[in-house]
Amino acid sequence: MDTSAEPWGNTVDVQFDDGIAWVTLNRPEKRNAMNPTLNDEMCATLDVLEYDDRCRVLVLTGAGESFSAGMDLKEYFRHVEAAGTVAAQNRARRASTEWQWRRLSYFAKPTIAMVNGWCFGGAFSPLVACDLAIADEKAQFGLSEVNWGIPPGSVVTKAMAATVNQRDSLYYIMTGEPFDGARAAEMRLVNEAVPADRLRGRTRELALKLAGLNQVVLHTAKVGYKFAAEMTWAQSEDYLYAKLDQSRTLDVEGGREKGLSQFLDDKTYRPGLGAFDPSK
Repeated sequence: MDTSAEPWGNTVDVQFDDGIAWVTLNRPEKRNAMNPTLNDEMCATLDVLEYDDRCRVLVLTGAGESFSAGMDLKEYFRHVEAAGTVAAQNRARRASTEWQWRRLSYFAKPTIAMVNGWCFGGAFSPLVACDLAIADEKAQFGLSEVNWGIPPGSVVTKAMAATVNQRDSLYYIMTGEPFDGARAAEMRLVNEAVPADRLRGRTRELALKLAGLNQVVLHTAKVGYKFAAEMTWAQSEDYLYAKLDQSRTLDVEGGREKGLSQFLDDKTYRPGLGAFDPSK
């Protein structure tokens, strides 16, 4: 790997560990608020990691005591608006949504959000775009925008609608009240909430499990779900069978054939049923 081409190192840090790319938003003095520089760097980082063999799973987290406080109000809004051009605003918005939603949602590898502290406003977009999420049970979440006279921006409201039921979504969108990681897990905004001293260990455990699975099949399964969720039943049937056929073509490891052989021939794998008993 030519490390001279690595685009991170300014507002984003990346460390590799047993197939895991730990991608850290690195503006701790600003609670990792996302400014145009960070958004550009994250776009470039995802471009590289998608083809980097050191990354089989991507974990997104934040430096210091925050995941992210959301969008940098001064640099993302006031400075961009001060430029006085529609082009400047469109460029800033494109870079923001490109990595926080479009690229992250359909990233070629599994993604996990590790929420280690504050997660506010615009940070809900990359949180939900990640396939899975583990949070510190005392992490602080919130959609404070209503208190500033504005609705949640970008696709934050869509992110809530995609993961949280209507009553809870509207309560926190309309009141702006914060909630903790334990509450986020109750509402299924995150998969699990654990004590702070277990956060990295539990996230690493989950990441290693994903890193050990067939990557072609895993990507097909996650993308199939995300697209099918917005399709009709008939469209989903056609699309998912097409993805199944595509995965068999792309999977040089022959995962389907190996799995069927283990289940039907070798009798070495019985999912959820324990060790194989030939007498049954």
